[in-house]
Amino acid sequence: MADEPRRVRARLDQPVAPRRLARPSYDAEAIGRFSERFARFLGTGRFLAFQTAFLAFWVLLNVILPSSRKWDAYPFLFLTLLLSLQAAYAAPLILLAQNRQDDRDRVNLEQDRQQTAQQVADTAFVARELAAVRLALGDVVTRDFLRSELRLLLEEADADRDHARKDRKPKKKKSDQSADDETEELSSEPETPMTSQ
Repeated sequence: MADEPRRVRARLDQPVAPRRLARPSYDAEAIGRFSERFARFLGTGRFLAFQTAFLAFWVLLNVILPSSRKWDAYPFLFLTLLLSLQAAYAAPLILLAQNRQDDRDRVNLEQDRQQTAQQVADTAFVARELAAVRLALGDVVTRDFLRSELRLLLEEADADRDHARKDRKPKKKKSDQSADDETEELSSEPETPMTSQ
């Protein structure tokens, strides 16, 4: 008795879980693709032409043929049943195709919203950068200002060069300088005109 596994008894104060039957599995994507193809076909002129030809053929044969040869004994009762079956399957397939298209549209709309939000953010960033560039351009040197500054620098360089030339002239020795001074003094004295006596 000790070796026998203990049975788990169901508790009486809890409801018993319902047993579920195995559901058949199917490929929802394949059914969806089929429904879209079917809905696309139902919306064409070719389908209308086929259906019109089929109905005309059915009506003509059931009217023209003798009653022993008619396959729809009551006036078009079987035809009505066929058209009802077609409508019963066409409507859900068309709705399934519309639902799939709505899902695709919803995804596309969400992607468009994200792209629009990204474009708005990019545009705002570019606008801020452009404003920063405009502010920075306010501090940029203009052509006229640069020319005037270069002109001033050139004038200063010319003045420095002239001053350097004056400083480079050789200085004369004192003896030479005193002799030069005497000659200058002599040359600076006015000449007395010689008068004839």
